[in-house]
Amino acid sequence: MSELLSISSEAPRAQHSHSLLDELIRSSQGRKAFPVAVAWPLSDVSFTGAMEAAQAGIIHPLLVGPQDKLAALAASMHFDLSSCEVIPADNEEKAAQIAVELCRTGRAGALMKGSLHTDIFMRAALRKESGLRTARRVSHVFVLEAPLYDRTLFISDAAVNIYPTLEEKFDILQNVIDLAHVLGIPEPRVAILSAVETVSPKITSTIDAAALCKMADRGQITGAILDGPLAFDTAVNAEAARVKHLRSAVAGVAEILLVPDLESGNMLAKQLEYLGGANLAGIVLGAAVPIILTSRADSSGSRVASCAIASALIARKA
Repeated sequence: MSELLSISSEAPRAQHSHSLLDELIRSSQGRKAFPVAVAWPLSDVSFTGAMEAAQAGIIHPLLVGPQDKLAALAASMHFDLSSCEVIPADNEEKAAQIAVELCRTGRAGALMKGSLHTDIFMRAALRKESGLRTARRVSHVFVLEAPLYDRTLFISDAAVNIYPTLEEKFDILQNVIDLAHVLGIPEPRVAILSAVETVSPKITSTIDAAALCKMADRGQITGAILDGPLAFDTAVNAEAARVKHLRSAVAGVAEILLVPDLESGNMLAKQLEYLGGANLAGIVLGAAVPIILTSRADSSGSRVASCAIASALIARKA
């Protein structure tokens, strides 16, 4: 498989073979490329990610930014801009607004972050009057494949909801469960993370975990197997769960990690990426269109994989 079609080529040698992200890329190539509004793709990786996704036949990019700088960037990186449409914008705020409007009017089927700051990008996307809000709560999911873990992980929320309440965690959880279904996991195992496995009145995340598990017992949350609170080690390591005498259908085999807050989720995902050699993609759910949201430092491969997830979501909706 070429580097263009496989994000695994950039990762360290893995002890486990993963396939979901690569399979999503291959599947998306079997569909018609969909238009994506790319806001301010003026770094090497953000521009390359959009262009590689276009070359793979996944997206048709609508590049929003300064025309002269985009042309110069394309020339320096030997990309042909003739297959793209360039929409002029002279600053990050304007680029985000125009990209959102392209989605609102139906010209674009998804919104993609370039090299602008996340707060500028998401502020435009979530404006009440001119953004992409729906009745559903918006939340972010990292889809991640780590060399030392034998299944795909979904980490949420690590980019949008800062300190979510129990009510907000309910929505975040159902969003990520629904995404797992779209990506071919019919009954994902959910670990609701905290620092400990027992419920403590002093640790709010343990109380939230217990409540969410009971909500699943009562049918308020559907489509997954839940357990929590679980510490990270017991969520992903069966031996750690055995040593701690945990009896759980989730411990050691979790696929979804619901984190207590944005800070812990963001650090967890980036630790797995930069210290653990994980491949990851990022997507925002609950908006009128899929929002492809990655870090400014993420590789072009991560951006291509994120486009493939958006393709799967659009195909399911069609």
